[in-house]
Amino acid sequence: MSTSTTLLDPTTTEGYDYDYDIAAPCHKDNVRDLTATFLPHLYFVVFFTGLLGNAMVVLILTKYKRLKTMTNIYLLNLAISDLLFLITLPFWIHYELKRDWVFGDTMCKLLSGLYYLGLYSEIFFIILLTIDRYLAIVHAVFAIRVRKVVLSIMTSIITWGVAFLASLPDIIFTRSQNEFYRYTCSPHFPYETARMWRQFQALKLNILGLILPLLVMIICYTGIIKILLRRRSERKWKVVKLIFVIMVIFFLFWTPYNLTVLVSAFQDFFFTLGCKKSEQLDLAIQVTEVIALTHCCVNPVIYAFVGERFQKYLSHFIHNHIVVHLCKHIPSFLRDRLERASSISPSTGEQELSVEF
Repeated sequence: MSTSTTLLDPTTTEGYDYDYDIAAPCHKDNVRDLTATFLPHLYFVVFFTGLLGNAMVVLILTKYKRLKTMTNIYLLNLAISDLLFLITLPFWIHYELKRDWVFGDTMCKLLSGLYYLGLYSEIFFIILLTIDRYLAIVHAVFAIRVRKVVLSIMTSIITWGVAFLASLPDIIFTRSQNEFYRYTCSPHFPYETARMWRQFQALKLNILGLILPLLVMIICYTGIIKILLRRRSERKWKVVKLIFVIMVIFFLFWTPYNLTVLVSAFQDFFFTLGCKKSEQLDLAIQVTEVIALTHCCVNPVIYAFVGERFQKYLSHFIHNHIVVHLCKHIPSFLRDRLERASSISPSTGEQELSVEF
């Protein structure tokens, strides 16, 4: 995390980079000024929309007691993953605006840990949702035996553990310290092995955040599409299109950032090192980072809000808990009609809230 580079990028230092061959500092005042001007506003939009959407997913899933299927438990964990790093955004917004970390070293590590834990767990639960849908469609008989609540809880716990291990290096090396008369919160690798750690972090992010989900999605969705194309269902084309949307959105949002971080870490292999090139890479990381962050805002839409039954629950909740209270000053006959409409509860069947296959 850095006021001059990026919140997510674990491969850069605070405010300047070093040429490891000549140990010359590369100041990046232009990038820092640009990010302090524009990024806080963009992060606020991401924070507000992402918090609203994912909080609604958690609320609907828990209020209507829909946690009886593997898919819905993974959906809940996915929403929690998004909320984990969304709640840290106000602190990074303050950091961008003030250019000074005022929350201390403990909060620096804690918030960094929550951020990276949310990042990696989000990716892993997307993978689990993909596998879950693959089993439900391609191996329906086998899925009946294995897609149980107990197994979904166990795999969720394991997934959180793996996500914590993946984020552990970021937690260990991220700290707050006084640099150039201000406090920073950013990764600080040992000088002797800094380049190696930068490259390891970039490779880890690309393997876990791009290559692994790409392979899983290609394998699973290829099998899903083959099965759906054989079925004479009026909804099959809708499902096929949705599958492509899920894949395209995920990689459209994350691939530019992952690749830019990779190029930044291995920049000496791609072109001659220089301060200008480093500034350009930092700017590219900033732009692609904003794109990647907005993925948490569309997750509720593509994984939950497209479900017809979820829409019924959402409509029921809005009428019962929002519209009725807002209509206190509406004439009584109109309010009665609204209350009568809101009294119609959605079905309590066991159908999943996610996309109905």
